[in-house]
Amino acid sequence: MAEQWQYPFRDPDLPLETRVNDLIGRLTTEEKINLMAQYQDAVPRLGIAPYKHGTEAAHGIAWLGPATTFPQPIGLACTWDADLLRRVGSVIGDEARVWYRRNPAVNGLTLWAPTVDLERDPRWGRTEEAYGEDPFLVGKLASALIRGIQGDHPFYLKAVATLKHFLGNNNEAGRGDKSVSIDPRNMREYYLKVFETAFKEGGALSMMTAYNAVNGVPANLLPMITSVVKQEWGMNGFVVSDAFDVTGTVRDHGYMASLPAAVAASIRAGIDSITDDAKVVKQAIREALEMGLLTENDLDVALRNTFRVRFRLGEFDPDDRNPYAEIGESHMMRPEHEALSLEAARKSIVLLKNDGVLPLSADRTRKIAVIGPLADVVYRDWYSGTLPYAVTPLAGIVEALAGRVQPHGPAGAVDAGDRVIHAKGTTRVRLKSSTTGRYVRIAEGEDAPLVADAERAEDADVFELTDWGWDSATLTAVRNGKFLTTDDRRVLASADDIWGWFTKEVFQLDRSDEDCVRVRTWNGQPVRVGPDGMLLAGTGDAGEMANVVNVAGAAEVQGVSGSAECERFAVEIAADGLREAAEAARQADAAVVFVGNHPLINGKETVDRPDIALPEPQERLIREVLAVNPNTIVVVIGSYPFALGWTAEHAPAILYLAHAGQELGRAVAGTLFGRFNPAGRLNMTWYRSADQLPDFMDYDIIQGKRTYLYFDGEPLYPFGYGLSYSRFEYADLTISADAIGYGERVKIGFTVTNVSDVYGEEVPQLYIRCEDSRVQRPLRQLAGFARIGLAPGESKRVTFELSSDDLRFWDITRSCWCLERGVCRIMVGASSADIRLAGSLNVNGEVVPPRDLRQVTRAVDCDGYAGIFIDECSEGGDSAAVSDGGWIRFDDVAVPPGVTFIELRAWSADGAEAEIRIDGPDGAVAGSCPVPPGGRQEWKTCRGALALPEGRRSLWIRLSSAAHLQWLRIG
Repeated sequence: MAEQWQYPFRDPDLPLETRVNDLIGRLTTEEKINLMAQYQDAVPRLGIAPYKHGTEAAHGIAWLGPATTFPQPIGLACTWDADLLRRVGSVIGDEARVWYRRNPAVNGLTLWAPTVDLERDPRWGRTEEAYGEDPFLVGKLASALIRGIQGDHPFYLKAVATLKHFLGNNNEAGRGDKSVSIDPRNMREYYLKVFETAFKEGGALSMMTAYNAVNGVPANLLPMITSVVKQEWGMNGFVVSDAFDVTGTVRDHGYMASLPAAVAASIRAGIDSITDDAKVVKQAIREALEMGLLTENDLDVALRNTFRVRFRLGEFDPDDRNPYAEIGESHMMRPEHEALSLEAARKSIVLLKNDGVLPLSADRTRKIAVIGPLADVVYRDWYSGTLPYAVTPLAGIVEALAGRVQPHGPAGAVDAGDRVIHAKGTTRVRLKSSTTGRYVRIAEGEDAPLVADAERAEDADVFELTDWGWDSATLTAVRNGKFLTTDDRRVLASADDIWGWFTKEVFQLDRSDEDCVRVRTWNGQPVRVGPDGMLLAGTGDAGEMANVVNVAGAAEVQGVSGSAECERFAVEIAADGLREAAEAARQADAAVVFVGNHPLINGKETVDRPDIALPEPQERLIREVLAVNPNTIVVVIGSYPFALGWTAEHAPAILYLAHAGQELGRAVAGTLFGRFNPAGRLNMTWYRSADQLPDFMDYDIIQGKRTYLYFDGEPLYPFGYGLSYSRFEYADLTISADAIGYGERVKIGFTVTNVSDVYGEEVPQLYIRCEDSRVQRPLRQLAGFARIGLAPGESKRVTFELSSDDLRFWDITRSCWCLERGVCRIMVGASSADIRLAGSLNVNGEVVPPRDLRQVTRAVDCDGYAGIFIDECSEGGDSAAVSDGGWIRFDDVAVPPGVTFIELRAWSADGAEAEIRIDGPDGAVAGSCPVPPGGRQEWKTCRGALALPEGRRSLWIRLSSAAHLQWLRIG
């Protein structure tokens, strides 16, 4: 064993690449194969320990046990505080080190966080996991978190951040088999931009690919993994596939014919670690090598990338060399970590509305009603860790009114006497079977199964019904405090909480029958009464249930029978929750209603939201409370933006925060009573309704007018919005230069003054708008932000630096970044819609030359379109799949004299006619080009006659029926 320490790769004084190459060169082929899966095998003869890629760490270390938990990423992003994100990342890295020391073979230091997918649509089920809709904000905050996680040593890493999910991942429905269409400008300016920032500024050393395909190619096979991420951006770490996604290339996308082919193609595309069943992956690699689909050098390239990171984690060096090796148990859940969790939670709170109700006075508020389904609970999402403690809103308010507020940590036993009235606002019911005529109760025995055999109502069990909207409900048995759930055969009262990959505590209620409800389980199976009175799920026959594997690799139980009918249950009210809530509010000086979502219901991984509205039962609760108490504050605790409708119009005060972890209640209470002055800002546009959104699968934010960048309607609350208990004035805008050119920087300065008598934090924001451009530019674009604290009457000078790179756009006519000559509008304010100061800056850039369509021009580089979807091209690159009647447009085309033909590279299953039109898609026809029928991807060069008047004009190419276009040229 002593010999192994003499290997060059064990010498910490040698260059990193020398050590990596030495280690790889000593591995046998079989050892290399065994190191390609997520769980890397040990190589005892070389002293290489087993290692696992992928410890979940979205907002604290997850799935391993108790760890410090921070607000969901959407909440962290609402802080607009990069320094805070760096400190949060550092705590996550510290606690990852503790878990690693406890079990280094299982608790790896390559962390699967942050999720930097841009949230162009709030209906995405995983909105909670990411940082917002703007690439600048997300890039800066994610980079700060990454730097905290990875540490600041020039060589050694505390832990490694893995960016999720490359690329275009913003829908759950069909994520495993659908492709998203992203044109070159959206790709470069939006979807790629945030990853570029996280790599270049954050220094991330790992990345995970997405389940979806992009422009027809599964994300784990995208050429950009190598050409852009590793080569253009210089990422010097490794890329990992998402769970079971390489097998999904065959199973779900149907893109590859066999697993050996899929594994080989993934590795050659740049996947360095495969997160699939290890045994299956290893065998597929062996077969791929035997078939000549892979070479051993392909494995060497991938393993150099993964081991380069393992070396920098200090695994092969003496501990005294690595400053992070000493991190141990004393670094776990420290009091400082609790304090940081509270700071993050309170900084994430956004004051959406305040008609003078807030802040409340603890001294003058004689009695307060705390109401709602989220008033006395702290929920976890799927990527939450185990909370070391949880301060609920109710506990935080009781603590605040009792006058004994702890700085952080578990809520102590305090008594606010009769000053706090709590009402959940949920109704308690009894259920009566229409088949047996008997009531439902909990039977004695294993797992507390439900039976419908009680003759009298007083013998029945009472269940607390929480209606989450869209027919989704949870029921809690009052007698034992357990949630109703199912083992996919019986209905049980046995779940302590709602947390699992499959939310089996959700029941679907069909109220179409006026007198009764029909109930289905989490996966749509009918709930019925069996011969012995037991409540069964589906047929109730375990032998007829099938286990399948979904795209995330988890076993999913689905019924294969589907023939059983839903039982009809009469619902008898045992206690009216709305009436109780109204009565509580009537007795109080002020009422606080806590509404929002459960992180695993109606929107989560694999499930997109049915709507963005606040659930109707929650709005009804707010209406009832507000009707009896005008001093009603609404607190929305949610994983995503809501269309608040009636509530936004009528409630006098509204606060928003994400599910904020262990200190949620103390953060809320402190804000309600003025101990904390809210300064959170929205990281996404809050729309008035889903009617303001285009089709969910439309990924073109420019043409679809998505996000604050291009949305020209009136939002409910704009991007960057948030109120304060303080008032701030902006003055004295200065711009350090009149003009900016390539490679130059300009400083934007201004003064912010707190003109109130309350200390507060303000988030000044810099926006730019490039005017008179060849292309449609953003209406406003974030280019700087800061979070500053100001005492009453205090002024601070704020300076932002604007780079010429911030003003560029992706020029599709030349496939390059372009600084365009013109004027840049400078806007400084408190949100994207609250501009306080404005100026202008001349841009000494270039004029984009007119298009020369005599050169081969890619169809996807068009300036506009209708009815197209970008697909792959078997000859390389992308193609424009144009539907019947669809068109593509090219602007500012310089038409020379004597043009007589057009050539297209195209294919069409049924044949098509491409018409060249001027003055619009329905304008005059200047020529046409027939595309003969052919097989899929059977590309042909087609020529047609063309007569165009010379000059500069726009041209439309309109298809008579569906066809794929690769390129065109005129002559």
